[in-house]
Amino acid sequence: MSRAPGAAPALTTSPTADLATLTALQDAFLASVPDVDPTTRVPWCGRWRVRHLVVHLGRIHHWAAGQACRRQETPLGRGPFVLDEFYAAQASELRTTLAGLDPDAPAWTLDDSRVARFWHRRQVHETLVHLWDLRTAGGLPLDVPAALWADTVDEVVTVMQPRQVALGRMAALPGRLHLVASDAERDWVLHAAADSPAAPVVQVTGPAAALALMLWGRTPPNGPGLTVTGDRTALDDALAARPTP
Repeated sequence: MSRAPGAAPALTTSPTADLATLTALQDAFLASVPDVDPTTRVPWCGRWRVRHLVVHLGRIHHWAAGQACRRQETPLGRGPFVLDEFYAAQASELRTTLAGLDPDAPAWTLDDSRVARFWHRRQVHETLVHLWDLRTAGGLPLDVPAALWADTVDEVVTVMQPRQVALGRMAALPGRLHLVASDAERDWVLHAAADSPAAPVVQVTGPAAALALMLWGRTPPNGPGLTVTGDRTALDDALAARPTP
């Protein structure tokens, strides 16, 4: 049976950032490309249109494949590209590369793990956030397990935001920011300076998807489903500092 245009893609994603989940998300992204006008604005991504989003994710897959096998990627050119063909090729390259590597094989990574397994998780969450971008820009729904969105939050807290601090892109937070996923039974404290108060200065509670999208700059902290308790200014300052690249 063919999928009706605009219908939510059938996702079989698990709570695990593995190759099966990456494949399901990439397939959903590719299936969604024809459903959204390429000139549609993606307002939370600056001046991007959907065509920029699709090419960006394809380029990121190509770059990540090179990082995973410790090889400089071949430039893909400036385009213009046939969007679905371009994305399909880069998505396939990434999956094939990762499937051919032992997860513990040496790799260039954004953290201290230095193993190919890092890219399984990183590309799952890269694809998930951009799948949300694509479908939301087109006014289309997306249904993904809360546990997977919770791992998106965890990656920000344990990898992305500490990396932003280490690279000098943002300062360590002066106060602790407590995040509580109401639908995943998980919580986190965003990285703060060593001399920050022991107790959180602000807490944000809500669905894991809403927390993840807030951290990735897609939705505001006063968005649907989120409850902020404590110092709202501290939260606004933390998000303005860009805990994600």
